[in-house]
Amino acid sequence: MGQAIEVAGLHKHFARVHAVRGIDLTVRQGEFFGLLGPNGAGKSTLISILAGLTRPDAGRAAICGHDVITDYQEARRALGVVPQEVVFDPFFTVREVLAIQAGYFGFKGPDNKAWREELLAALMLTDKGDANMRTLSGGMKRRVLIAQALVHRPRVVILDEPTAGVDVELRASLWVFIRRLHAEGHTIVLTTHYLEEAEALCERIAIMQDGRIAALDTKEALLRRARSRTLRVTTAQPAGVLPPPLAPKLRKRTGNILEFSLQQGTDSIPEVLESLRAAGHVVTDISTEQASLEEVFLELTQKTA
Repeated sequence: MGQAIEVAGLHKHFARVHAVRGIDLTVRQGEFFGLLGPNGAGKSTLISILAGLTRPDAGRAAICGHDVITDYQEARRALGVVPQEVVFDPFFTVREVLAIQAGYFGFKGPDNKAWREELLAALMLTDKGDANMRTLSGGMKRRVLIAQALVHRPRVVILDEPTAGVDVELRASLWVFIRRLHAEGHTIVLTTHYLEEAEALCERIAIMQDGRIAALDTKEALLRRARSRTLRVTTAQPAGVLPPPLAPKLRKRTGNILEFSLQQGTDSIPEVLESLRAAGHVVTDISTEQASLEEVFLELTQKTA
């Protein structure tokens, strides 16, 4: 399987700001890839370079084997970007906007018109097709941005905060459509501040910090990096005073349910249970829960800050 995105030794400065600092990155074709990081980490600059909107100071970037500078036409044909900002032309209807976007890539025939109508239907925009863009709600405008990014049938789709500011119902419908795109073979690159979305969807994840890649691994491997996990213990009766070694580990107490935060490699579940038993508490149930991607993200970005 080839590479959908290849980045090697990429650097970019803006005045005194070194926004991208020697990034090396590959995304495989057909992958659902997460690109995460705090504000100012360099994600948007990297996306702008891939989209041909910003020229790097050094290094190379390619989309499906096409260099974004020397073979920019094919690189841009292979890529669709859904921007974070809602930008629209107030003088056209939704169908006109999509037709104009398709024309930029030379798609003007009946096949593309059928594809545009399919996009409208999939994104629940058919009844808004003849509405002027300025009359649409923010969520509807974001759906049009997704349709614009897909109108030329790109093999690689970058979604930059696609669900920012949208309601729960719209978010759910967007993910149904994006999962469909992935199932049909599209490479999806997602940036999001809703880390539960990345945890649910992405196969591999890169976490950026200060213009560098702070971590890059499969979702499962990243979750195993967490320094802590949760131990949930149910006792027969609400626990009173806990043994001194356990008190600092207690995260939450709800009736007869105790949640402890255990450090990986140092805290032992059997020792916690033995301490409770020795203190006279009868344990009726236990469960463990691995750290979330959000916890791993905070650990990694704080550590590298």
